[in-house]
Amino acid sequence: MPDLYSVDQALVQILTDFARLPTERISIDDALGRVLSENLRAGDDLPPFANSSMDGYAVRADDLAALTSVNAVQLQVVEDIPAGTVPTRTLEPGQAARIMTGAMLPNGADAIVPVEQTDSSWESDGSAALAPLVRVIKGVRTGDYVRAVGEDIQRGETVLTEGVVIGAVEIGVLAALGFSEVPVVQRPRVAILTSGDELLRVDQALEPGKIRDANSYALAATAQLMGAQVTRIPPARDTQADVRRAFTDALDWGADILVSSAGVSVGTVDVVRSVLESMGNIGFWRVNLRPGKPLAYGSIKGVPFFGLPGNPVSALVTFDVFVRPALLKMSGHVRDNVRFVDAVLQEDVQSDGRRSYIRVLLTEQDGRWLARLTGTQSSGALMSMVRADGLLIIPEGVTRALAGETYPVRQFRA
Repeated sequence: MPDLYSVDQALVQILTDFARLPTERISIDDALGRVLSENLRAGDDLPPFANSSMDGYAVRADDLAALTSVNAVQLQVVEDIPAGTVPTRTLEPGQAARIMTGAMLPNGADAIVPVEQTDSSWESDGSAALAPLVRVIKGVRTGDYVRAVGEDIQRGETVLTEGVVIGAVEIGVLAALGFSEVPVVQRPRVAILTSGDELLRVDQALEPGKIRDANSYALAATAQLMGAQVTRIPPARDTQADVRRAFTDALDWGADILVSSAGVSVGTVDVVRSVLESMGNIGFWRVNLRPGKPLAYGSIKGVPFFGLPGNPVSALVTFDVFVRPALLKMSGHVRDNVRFVDAVLQEDVQSDGRRSYIRVLLTEQDGRWLARLTGTQSSGALMSMVRADGLLIIPEGVTRALAGETYPVRQFRA
């Protein structure tokens, strides 16, 4: 085992250990944001019948061949076809049927004349009385304003593929095709643990030497945004017994991943690592990145474990770099929607040679992105993450990034 893993070495080892979770079938009402676990084929044509895309008159296009700018064509209106009804007449030459948007085309018709192209005037609900004759003042061609059978989706067609994140339009397609239940990947169950004698509950007043527990809330929210089921285990004190209690509670809950912050560095009271060694195994525990060098990865009773640093920025950055890809793989995602852009650095930045994730503000100028630091890069400065538009990535081995050089930025927001 190398003494200090590179980011890429760590990711290879992590992702080797993860696989997609099993499938479950859920109601379409609960499917928004879930990941489809198999390809879905259409059992019907959409539309299932030829229908009108306009309020107007169903006609035979050939009947309008003699229409000119000065000579209108008069047709006999033989039927009224509201949406949701089935036509009862077959159009013969010289005939038309008044029709509403979405209504089924009658046999014999091959085009729709919008009502605006006739001498008729009626409300879209067809409330006006049906006139026996209609004068068409502008012609149409075969197929005009007709939605053909299967124009949108053909029966047997693969409409949604495995790995798709189900959004609003996907919900619409599923509903239109009659999928009341949807096969999706199970949501990962993530247990968030924190440790430290200095931690207070969020509702407690500050005391000398104490801080409120921010990490468990921020990490839980990050996991929830990725669609995970999350539980926050009450903070553990800096004793092996209490850390062991927290791990046991998380395992009893049925966690697929354990994520802890603090307790994995070399301090005398950093006990998470020692408990991890006694209850499970450590794959690695230091990574060549900044912020976040003291990071432990292993497993406890077969459940993957991430021991993130205690400083809030370090915890959030390492979650993004290491835990996020694992969650994506477990959840069945085939792509990550995070956007990277190249940006020109606007000031010199000193680095210690580790791969560095620098909090920056982005502005666009003359078609280029410009990046400027948010201020202090302290790993305890949580507001620097709030202010940042993204993380500028300085690669390993670079100790001084110069103004004017271009680096990739992982965007937080568009």
